[in-house]
Amino acid sequence: MKPIAESELIINQRGAIYHLNLLPEEIADTVITVGDPDRVKEVSKHFDSIEFKINHREFVTHTGYKNGKRISVISTGIGPDNIDIVLTELDALVNIDFKTRTVKKKKTKLNLIRVGTSGSLQKNIPVDSIVASSHSIGLDNLMQFYKPKLNSHEKKMQEKFRKKILNGDNKFFLSTTSAHKSLLKIFANHELRTANHQLFSGITITCPGFYGPQGRVIRNQLAFPKLIDKLSSFTFHDYHITNFEMETSAIYSMSRLMGHRALSLSAIVANRISKQFSSDAGATMEKLIELVLSKLTNR
Repeated sequence: MKPIAESELIINQRGAIYHLNLLPEEIADTVITVGDPDRVKEVSKHFDSIEFKINHREFVTHTGYKNGKRISVISTGIGPDNIDIVLTELDALVNIDFKTRTVKKKKTKLNLIRVGTSGSLQKNIPVDSIVASSHSIGLDNLMQFYKPKLNSHEKKMQEKFRKKILNGDNKFFLSTTSAHKSLLKIFANHELRTANHQLFSGITITCPGFYGPQGRVIRNQLAFPKLIDKLSSFTFHDYHITNFEMETSAIYSMSRLMGHRALSLSAIVANRISKQFSSDAGATMEKLIELVLSKLTNR
């Protein structure tokens, strides 16, 4: 097998991957991703012990143990472009032999759980609730540089979305991918909905920006002024569009391509229909972090 060139797989002087500055032994097989670098310590403060703390640019990684399970938490920064970097380099850490620069024969499957914030697109999904993304539809352009793998269900969802939301416009490259069923099953169940967590599940829209791409009017005129109304009314079989944010579709699509398992969980800090914003978004995020760690460690 031909080695991957130094210009393509960049390894720094300490033998770590370029952007994340991580060595293969510094990452766990279960990885929680957060956008905000400061949120990493809000997750790792719940660990029983911490092995590694690595910082480089906006990428902060803590790896440690919770109830005997090894977990990493890493900040991605904002947007699909950063997800391209983070997921590609995480995959390289577990599936590329850094000494020979070749792909390993035996592949490692990572469990990737996004823990982030989001805006609700349904009136009945209130602020301070939680959304587990059963599917994602990306309005960003990341996946046009790859060859995405869609099943028939996802292709039909994408076709209906293009027709109903974009009026058949083909200038948008859409990426439609589902959560990994094994991870979704852990969180999106009846027990959680009726316990101490108000949890919903549905389609998450990933946008390439925070303002215009999410229908916010500040000073600039929008090309799609009715976007929120259209998104909130879209249905596919029993699924509704529940929320939108800026990373989920990239995480789902990249994970699918590389054979990893992914799930996105969002703390709803804004309701774009009722125009409400959480009075204590930090408490909502803390509740989500505790839920994720509890379910991942089965305690």
